[in-house]
Amino acid sequence: MKKTMATRLLTILLMGLATQAMAEAPAEGATESATVAIVNGKPITEEMVQVYGAQRSRTPGAQQLSPEAAIDELVNIELVTQDAEKHGIDKRPNVVKQLDWQRRSLIVGVSMREYITTHPVTDEEMKKAYDEQVKKHDGHEYHARHILVATEEEAKDLIDQISKGGDFAKLAMEKTTDPSGKQNGGDLGWFSPDQMVKPFSEAASKMKKGQVSKKPVETQFGWHVIKLEDTREVEPPTFESVKEQIQMQLQNQRIENYLAELRKDAKIEVVKK
Repeated sequence: MKKTMATRLLTILLMGLATQAMAEAPAEGATESATVAIVNGKPITEEMVQVYGAQRSRTPGAQQLSPEAAIDELVNIELVTQDAEKHGIDKRPNVVKQLDWQRRSLIVGVSMREYITTHPVTDEEMKKAYDEQVKKHDGHEYHARHILVATEEEAKDLIDQISKGGDFAKLAMEKTTDPSGKQNGGDLGWFSPDQMVKPFSEAASKMKKGQVSKKPVETQFGWHVIKLEDTREVEPPTFESVKEQIQMQLQNQRIENYLAELRKDAKIEVVKK
């Protein structure tokens, strides 16, 4: 099965629009922002308008707000907030818990952004990673189908059925535990070896066109029966075309190393009930 690119960094950095917007707000100690409106004694500042506008601009399909419209919406938000506080909504246990989580999300998001900024990935590191990936590229792409099951015995039984004339695609739709495979007969499309987990790509690269794996292939996802549909020769992607992807991979590794350091010096007790 195709590998999923690490998403830890994106998950942390994109915990919410507020995290991003607040990270771009003026630093503490900056000149005090001018007041643009006052709602029952509570000021709405120019900075709040800018942050709110930045939040809205990141919402897919959202129209850009004029400063006047942003102020009007912020006035409404402040009015509802004040009324909610008057009725004690902000003191409800479930709301307090959510506010605490949003606070943590904001702090973690800003911290991670600053960590990546102060520990940047260099062009030299990206080029080195690219060269290592190119070395692993065997010059081919593969088109395969697979049937994923939970046990080796199930996979062996499927191989036996296919060897006796069973239709691979039909069996995939009936038996595979891969959700997409139930719709397309286990078709994985074209892929390069580095897009698949190692045991799968190694097995596929040793097969001939039209061949079904003689033995089940085990990965962390389960047991696979593979049918190689075709192969083709391809040139490795250019550095520029994958530079952004490599940068993200290396940034993820930065975060993994950072978290590992924090864990190493921490006292962590996992209490299981």
